[in-house]
Amino acid sequence: MKPSPAVLTNAYYAFYDLHRPTYHAYAAAHLPTEEARIATTKLFETVASTWTSVVAERRPSACAWQWFTQTIARRSGRTPTAIEDTHLLHHKLMLSIDQIATATGAEPATVCARLAAARREQIPRSDN
Repeated sequence: MKPSPAVLTNAYYAFYDLHRPTYHAYAAAHLPTEEARIATTKLFETVASTWTSVVAERRPSACAWQWFTQTIARRSGRTPTAIEDTHLLHHKLMLSIDQIATATGAEPATVCARLAAARREQIPRSDN
């Protein structure tokens, strides 16, 4: 049985409300203010237009995060590693391990491993 359009719409808006602040903050850490706003808006337009496919994914957040980070990398001219992204989310944007896992679709253990790798690589806390 297919979910009703109302259920899909409500699920999309819940996804949007949960993730938009983090996505925008991430974009703003890499791009000028207006460009960050545009990139975030475009991402959520893409997610909305493909919502039934996104929610069919095993980890919808991971799918959206991958699209988003690829967009930000293209717009900024730099592709940070997952370790650098996790470091930025934790140390600059002050997200908890669980918040990072939710936003990126990664397992909390993966987030912890990336933070440990960042410490080993000695990524400065002020770095983005």
